[in-house]
Amino acid sequence: MKQVTIPSGANLSQLYRELAGDYPKFFKMDIASKLGFLLTEMLVAGAPDRFTPRQDRAVLVFSREGCVANDRHYADSMADFPSPALFVYTLPNIVTGEIAIRNKYAGESSAYVLEAFDKAQIQAIVRQAFLDRETRSAIVAWIDCPSDTEWTAEAWLIDNNDI
Repeated sequence: MKQVTIPSGANLSQLYRELAGDYPKFFKMDIASKLGFLLTEMLVAGAPDRFTPRQDRAVLVFSREGCVANDRHYADSMADFPSPALFVYTLPNIVTGEIAIRNKYAGESSAYVLEAFDKAQIQAIVRQAFLDRETRSAIVAWIDCPSDTEWTAEAWLIDNNDI
């Protein structure tokens, strides 16, 4: 199992340039999607089959706040003209889609909003994902960002031997 973390307040643009730099859509993403994107870059960088389409990797993202930071931005935009660019990111599962699209993953992709970080509950959900015989590995993340400058972001690359 591999684990990575992005400390709250880190310069995400700088981290993006260091890790990827080749995905301009990054700058349009909400904070949760940026964090999920970067966590995944940290986990799978250098993998020989990095961009080979695969159905055996699940993406499971957990949070307490969901996409509330972006929801606030979208609500503010409604005072003038609602921003379609912000509206796209008003669903907590968009982060899983961003990860799957970038990395060509076609396995399970799910987002869960929990009352708090609950290791036992997260482990139970991850074990459930591995009941699918196609699932061989999973990107599992806790991405909680109540604002654009305050967050908890950590992720694990887990394979079926870790379960």
